[in-house]
Amino acid sequence: MPKPTFLALDTEFLRERTYYPQLCLVQVAAPEGEAILLDPLSGDDMTDLEEALFDPDVVKVFHAGRQDLEIFVKLYGRVPAPIFDTQVAAMALGYGDSVSYAALVADVCKHTIDKSQQFTDWSIRPLTAEQLAYGADDVLYLRRVYENFRERLDRLGRTPWIEEEMAKLSDPAIYTVIPEEAWERIKIRTDKPQALSVLRGLAAWREREAQRRDIPKGRIFKDETLAEIAMSQPRDAKALARVRGFPSDLAEKPLGQNILRVVEESLAVPREDMPKVERTKPFPADLQPALEMLKMLLRIQCSEAGISPRLVADADDLQAIAIKGDDETIACMTGWRREVFGDAALALTSGRLALAVKDGKIVKTHS
Repeated sequence: MPKPTFLALDTEFLRERTYYPQLCLVQVAAPEGEAILLDPLSGDDMTDLEEALFDPDVVKVFHAGRQDLEIFVKLYGRVPAPIFDTQVAAMALGYGDSVSYAALVADVCKHTIDKSQQFTDWSIRPLTAEQLAYGADDVLYLRRVYENFRERLDRLGRTPWIEEEMAKLSDPAIYTVIPEEAWERIKIRTDKPQALSVLRGLAAWREREAQRRDIPKGRIFKDETLAEIAMSQPRDAKALARVRGFPSDLAEKPLGQNILRVVEESLAVPREDMPKVERTKPFPADLQPALEMLKMLLRIQCSEAGISPRLVADADDLQAIAIKGDDETIACMTGWRREVFGDAALALTSGRLALAVKDGKIVKTHS
């Protein structure tokens, strides 16, 4: 049997009660034939799947596949490659930023996906006939969407446009949680280095505890509680018991003692090694009108090209253009993004292009 050129893949998993996603089902479809459903909870052999996942000659197709890829990274220690994500590709074909799988199937295949099984418990065995049919549909139609997208992207010359985004999904770093960086995702009402050092220590400790016990980190302590401890910096059980959100009966117990140890160690870090929040300079008020014009131009250019603005430029890019002008360190000033938007943005900021209202619509005018 010839090796397939691609495999459409999806997974069903549970994560409500665990830190790591619990893989319950893997659905696979080659370009031809029926879907294959692999049940790891029932001991199905996944050897052939593992080989295919890392075969450089077989494209692995997902829709919004980041969580699926995370599961395979946890399972096999590396990222499947090469990959193609239909949600990312859809941004280059005018479907918007986060189009759903059901919407793509409806548009491309003229079929309505039955989503009634989406939130069932996939860990209960045996799986129902409805669950199995739902799982199969997820990949049988995905392969048709993929084939349609590849043809359209190639015809429009846009395949290179999404290769950079696919490369980002192939980076192992995005699936690796570094406990010492977990604090950066927690909101805290101060930027004092001591508080940030304690928050960093507490967040790293919580992350490791959640990994070790394989439970959601929020079940150990909520973000708000860690932030309160970081700001109050208790040094004994009595002070810890008074922290808002911390269960006072745990202050004297091993959990509370671990918290106090982390606080003490974090405050002992040399000040120069404590985390700092870089204060960005406020965007110049006199450039605000130019920034608003660039935002409008981005929407116009992307609408004309039939591509999602998010794939072309973000808010930081637009601010950088308003301040620096032509600078190759700005992503949208290079490659295809420059063709779609960058050159027009420079024309706008230099006065060679203007925006005007005509018949109730914003239009471009050239000087």
